[in-house]
Amino acid sequence: MPADDASGDLPVTGSLVVPAAALSWRFSRSSGPGGQGVNTADSRVELSVVPLDLPGLTDAQRQRLAGRLAARLVDGVLTIAASEHRQQLRNRQAARERLAAVLRAALAPPPSTRRRTKPTRGSQERRIQAKKQRGELKRSRRRWDQG
Repeated sequence: MPADDASGDLPVTGSLVVPAAALSWRFSRSSGPGGQGVNTADSRVELSVVPLDLPGLTDAQRQRLAGRLAARLVDGVLTIAASEHRQQLRNRQAARERLAAVLRAALAPPPSTRRRTKPTRGSQERRIQAKKQRGELKRSRRRWDQG
């Protein structure tokens, strides 16, 4: 393969790099723009990888990938398709970027749980004061002979 941005190892995070040998490419005809060349150019790209077999993953990362990508995996294979560009090379670059983004999102640690805190005394007092003002406003709208 030529040494361009669409071939070679795919860096995902600082510690995870998908080796080029783990990436599987398929090319097909793309729908959409292309003029006369649309029927001859195989510009649509499908990039496949088996994420659970990637080297350098910890067991915790494998479990996280398996859980978060479960809906996207078909027989353990994650496939990304790109056909938004007219050139195959640009579609290959887009597919690589999208694959890296999907893997990065799936590997991200879960957000820390929110620690509940008590409302401050000032915020409680402001809330009660606002409720009293609202009640007073409504009370003042009543007719004089009923109040």
